[in-house]
Amino acid sequence: MRQRVSLGRLLAYEPDIFLMDEPFGALDSQTKMAMGRELLRIWAEDTKTVVFVTHDIEEAVTLSDRVIVMAAKPGRIVLDQSIDLARPRDARQVRKDPVYRELVDHIWQHIEAR
Repeated sequence: MRQRVSLGRLLAYEPDIFLMDEPFGALDSQTKMAMGRELLRIWAEDTKTVVFVTHDIEEAVTLSDRVIVMAAKPGRIVLDQSIDLARPRDARQVRKDPVYRELVDHIWQHIEAR
């Protein structure tokens, strides 16, 4: 419930850029999926810039047009991956796309190589 209230507060301010740091991290998988669908719906209406920080690679690929992977120490970009999946996106259906799997695997390879 707290995450929904936080998202509602963010929308009430109508910012030009949404800054979201692990907004769905404490949620169970069903609620996380529902919130992801809601974020995709909101983005489709407003198409504002969203900076979304997450440690969940599948979540990043599902929601994003671009995924940037950073190294921990020193903090630097190790991968800047474009996500070329069709929009509008359904958070559950996109995960069945073979391109989605390839993107997730590619990002994992860069992380594991660290």
